[in-house]
Amino acid sequence: MQRLDGFSLDDLEVAVRIWHPDAPRSLVAWHGLARHGGDFAELAHRLGPGWRVLAPDTPGRGLSSWSARPERDYTYARYAEIAVALLDHFALERVAWLGTSMGGLLGLRLAAEPATAGRIERLVLNDIGPELAPAGLAELADYFSRSHEFATFRELAAELRHHYAGFGITDDDTWLRLALESARRLPDGRWTFHYDPAITAQFANDTPRDLWADWHALACPSMAIRGSLSPLLAAETLARMAEARPDLVTLEADGCGHAPYLDRDSQVEPLRRFLAAGVA
Repeated sequence: MQRLDGFSLDDLEVAVRIWHPDAPRSLVAWHGLARHGGDFAELAHRLGPGWRVLAPDTPGRGLSSWSARPERDYTYARYAEIAVALLDHFALERVAWLGTSMGGLLGLRLAAEPATAGRIERLVLNDIGPELAPAGLAELADYFSRSHEFATFRELAAELRHHYAGFGITDDDTWLRLALESARRLPDGRWTFHYDPAITAQFANDTPRDLWADWHALACPSMAIRGSLSPLLAAETLARMAEARPDLVTLEADGCGHAPYLDRDSQVEPLRRFLAAGVA
């Protein structure tokens, strides 16, 4: 991260991590359910100085505010309001959007809604789509509905490495950095993860949405990345997505589950080509 910016929406303070702040082109990168914008550090490094990467921490995660009203603020409708506020704050009339998991569904919503569709120039979905495998979704909901507390930092780091094995990370330094950026100390001296446990309110309070209708409503160029071992985005779903949109660019990330960390050339270079195709 080379700059930390932020903005306020009502009583929420939203932190935005920025790489290459003076670059001529911008990419909004939005993280998954219980992560934060720091996950895009390696992607930003590999994309290089031609791309300004703006990676917000969704409220309840990372450096952003925790909500006193999770039933209102931890929902996709509210995240969409935050996303529009982010685009306005940075004066982005149209921008490329990359979303991992939750961030991808948010980008899909923005790109499909008539009021915001014109602001998404290109859409990249990282291991997410309009249909989610029920078993994978249930496992995700169950994991984050339980408390995770650890006697030592080492135990936290080991659990993080186990749960996020699907990222496909292969080096110890990256795992250590993730643990350092994902840990929060409790008043009794134990450790837990950085996010507000109430973020799971979205499972109970979000209004069901026809995501296939959103997919068919897309007008912008789109790319879908799938981890070859993904428990959430089935290969059959990706095939249906491509059938509905023959111009869809697809990438299968070998050795990854949910969700590819976008930290190697085999993942970043196809993404770079897709993003560059929209640059005059």
